[in-house]
Amino acid sequence: MGLDSFWHWLILLVVVLVIFGTGKLSKIGPDLGNAVRGFKKAMQGDDEEDEAKRKAPEQLRADPPPAEGTTSKARDTSETR
Repeated sequence: MGLDSFWHWLILLVVVLVIFGTGKLSKIGPDLGNAVRGFKKAMQGDDEEDEAKRKAPEQLRADPPPAEGTTSKARDTSETR
């Protein structure tokens, strides 16, 4: 039974499916891709980009002032009762 036998690969595939299941096997690809991307980023030194993002000033946004309408008057009259 050599490595080039079709039955060898078929039996090996069935054993792997029984041990790991299809759920775990479907997660191997994305996990491996994320690991490779992380390794490439570490090798290229993308720390400069992360540091620039941290140093960027935060832009704070405030809610617009409430429009003068019936909502504030209705609330005021209900509180006085």
